Amino acid sequence: MATMNDDERLPTEPLDESTPPPTSLDLDRAEGLTATWLDGDTTHYSLEELRVHCPCAECRGLRERGLPVWPKPASPLPLRAESAELVGGWGITFTWNDGHTTGIFSWALLRQWRARDAGAES
Repeated sequence: MATMNDDERLPTEPLDESTPPPTSLDLDRAEGLTATWLDGDTTHYSLEELRVHCPCAECRGLRERGLPVWPKPASPLPLRAESAELVGGWGITFTWNDGHTTGIFSWALLRQWRARDAGAES
């Protein structure tokens, strides 16, 4: 599966925040998140992909300055999602074993990542 680099992850067009939530979510705390969508599409996001591309202001600022989001020298390895919580009908947030808790991954953002991956493969 192809994944995008940091520059490609930054939205170049507005996200459609009306994206409906997945019909099911499965979090493997050691591997990643799998989402099944209303259209039957199933997408997988590795923990490292989610953590490195966290959309919070702190992580975006680090990426913009060319600094690592994860791992940092004191980061526990391996990466683990300690928990996940739905944010209304809008998205999901994670508590990571490195203590980070602020990124909200909207359904629109997650769908956009995979739509761009699919476009890069064709």
